[in-house]
Amino acid sequence: MKVERVTLHRLAMPLVRPFETSFGTQTDRDVLLVHLVTSDGVEGWGECVAGADPVYSSEYVSGCEHLIENYLAPAILAEPDITAETLDARLRFVVGHRMAKAAVEAAVLDAQLRASGISFGRYLGAVREEVDCGVSVGIAPTLDELLDEVSGYVAEGYRRIKLKIRPGWDLEPVAAVRALLGDDALLQVDANTAYTPDDIDHLRELDQFGLLLIEQPFVEDDIAGHAVLAAAIDTPICLDESITSAAIARDAIERDATSIVNVKPGRVGGYLESVRIHDVCVERDVPAWVGGMLETGLGRAANVALAALPGFTLPGDTSASRRYYAEDLTEPFELVDGRLRVPTGPGTGVAVRQELVAEWATRPPLLLR
Repeated sequence: MKVERVTLHRLAMPLVRPFETSFGTQTDRDVLLVHLVTSDGVEGWGECVAGADPVYSSEYVSGCEHLIENYLAPAILAEPDITAETLDARLRFVVGHRMAKAAVEAAVLDAQLRASGISFGRYLGAVREEVDCGVSVGIAPTLDELLDEVSGYVAEGYRRIKLKIRPGWDLEPVAAVRALLGDDALLQVDANTAYTPDDIDHLRELDQFGLLLIEQPFVEDDIAGHAVLAAAIDTPICLDESITSAAIARDAIERDATSIVNVKPGRVGGYLESVRIHDVCVERDVPAWVGGMLETGLGRAANVALAALPGFTLPGDTSASRRYYAEDLTEPFELVDGRLRVPTGPGTGVAVRQELVAEWATRPPLLLR
């Protein structure tokens, strides 16, 4: 497959409500889209999940745009034949920058699969036609507002609730939501690296709430600290930011630092590496699930296809479109009985609404040949 041109689009999409984590508060998404066209006229689209600022990750959207414009796009444009399977070797000269690489891989894979008439789900190994969905609930201004928000998601049918926590906003909101949901509902918490090993005794108090898991309590490079925490508390530890490759997932599992794994394709460098991490978890009988990065319908379509693989046994953050956006870049994903259907059309199986790409653009498209 020969890529003839690459276009980078930047647009702003307001969130339906502010989304607060231990890293800060988001009110909109600064979206970077990669759009490529092959010599046969086949199009492919990819979405970059990096944030506007380097607070969740060292990557940020303007940095990803610069990297794709100056390094990744020229590399694939120079290739007479490129596929998703050969892309990693071609881009290995750039160290790191997984989110930028993942956006390019998604666009290449979308075009490749559209050309062959194969869906993301079929290519990745999906075994389900629909996937159970959870929802991620940000830090709220008050407990009453948190409970109102959670009640709304329960009424919509979400099968798992995830609460963002941080020091000072943990035991009380978790207790209130557990009381609201009852003992049998799936409830988990996400710390986004907000705690340290000095907080182990405090985190042990979460055991009383029967949580499905606590996600990424310590900084991403502290695998040893997570192993100590896992031995000290009953609540299962799930790693998120720490897991950037299949090799690191294997190491963390073997060191008993995690018993559940969150896979975010953007964080790990793309969908092919996501499948490799999935396979590591299946081999070791470790539950896994697909995380979310406030994706538009474009990224959500690919994530839903990934979540349909057999090893993703827990509800992911593959929420409906309206959880984040009043209007989506694709036809909206609608929740039915707590599930989303896996797209079956070629590639991602969704069409990007290019009129909205133009309407929400924050600068003219950047065309690379």
